Amino acid sequence: MAIAAPIPSAPDHLAVFAAPERHGLRLVRGVLHVEDVPLAAIAAAAGTPTYIYSSAHISARYDELAAACAGHPTLLCYAVKANSSQAVLRTLAQRGAGADIVSGGELARALAVGIPAGKIVFSGVGKLDVEIDAAISAGIRAINVESAEELERVAVRARALGRIADVTLRLNPDIDPDTHPYLATGLRESKFGVAMAEAEALALRAASLEGLRLVGLSFHIGSQISEAAPFLESAARLRSLVLRLRELGVRLRHIDLGGGLGIAYAGGEPTLDVAAFGAAVTAAARELELELVLEPGRFFVGNAGVLLTRVIGRKRGEARNFVIVDAAMNDLIRPALYGAWHPVVPVDVAAAGRPSHRADVVGPVCESGDFLAQDRLLPWPEPGELLAVLGAGAYGMAMASTYNTRPLPAEVLVRGELMAVTRPRRSIEALLAEERLPEWLR
Repeated sequence: MAIAAPIPSAPDHLAVFAAPERHGLRLVRGVLHVEDVPLAAIAAAAGTPTYIYSSAHISARYDELAAACAGHPTLLCYAVKANSSQAVLRTLAQRGAGADIVSGGELARALAVGIPAGKIVFSGVGKLDVEIDAAISAGIRAINVESAEELERVAVRARALGRIADVTLRLNPDIDPDTHPYLATGLRESKFGVAMAEAEALALRAASLEGLRLVGLSFHIGSQISEAAPFLESAARLRSLVLRLRELGVRLRHIDLGGGLGIAYAGGEPTLDVAAFGAAVTAAARELELELVLEPGRFFVGNAGVLLTRVIGRKRGEARNFVIVDAAMNDLIRPALYGAWHPVVPVDVAAAGRPSHRADVVGPVCESGDFLAQDRLLPWPEPGELLAVLGAGAYGMAMASTYNTRPLPAEVLVRGELMAVTRPRRSIEALLAEERLPEWLR
């Protein structure tokens, strides 16, 4: 599986210190920096645990993919679910990105940072009527419809509003992208999308319903994909449907190939050849005479993010050693949920000169599944030292919780020598103040 953790054969810092830019980092006078700001300075200003994002890395990844697709009309809709920080969204909006949303809340975030409604597509199998109404009223580019029942609901809502809703049919091409089972969304047993056998009839129904305008076909087959082949195979399965609808007088505007472009978390993992990918998918769209929509998320932000944490203490057990830090599974759940691998490295190069020991990096949460790394070779740290958990820009803060009544981490955006706390850490008092006791318990 593409997401499975590799077996550690060397400490993470050896690969990271050799090529820090891969993780949106710089090594300056023996200290890790995000752009021109030392991580230690960020810890002093914002505390730990804290998520830190590099705007330069995000912008560079967007520009690289945009350049690769420049030969054909292409809209890059950032998958907001990967990281919904308004500062991150604004950074991408300024590059020209659209948004792929999966909730009314994400619609509000995208509009708030200045992403035009005409660049927003709305995916997901469980859209509420109020969310559909908001999307139609905003005039978004397309609602990606996932079932016959949902198609009828969107038509009803559009007619009630006196509007025309642009819709795309999300199809399920039954393609296995060879990723983690939780991340595969294009298989026939998945909850997502419309079966290919039903596609033509449903497309014709969409084209005939009052209040709807069928503008495209879409799919999303999964995440952590590092090659173009699964996208091209899916597009090929849609080709005959596009041509058949054209024969029947239904002309579409775009084909949406979804997202799922992967990043390399650990050394040796495959990386996407961005130029070759762009050339291949734009050629497929050009052959169909349709505009192209892509929905990358992790690709833009994954390696732009660092979770900065401080060592609380160490523990040598009978069977395992433990490094205990102030970040936990509620801050970054991916290792516990997926067995995902994130490099963990000391912020200060001098600390890396110590002998390495095999240990689990764990947090304070009262769960055996509370770990950020397992069976990892790392220099044995001293209490109070800073560690950086890398590749944390996607599905980190977006999936964080306040389990064990732990306040969410702070978030920081860096641009050059500038840093800003974009989401302050909430106090425990603020968490308690969100709740209300009923009168009969007072």
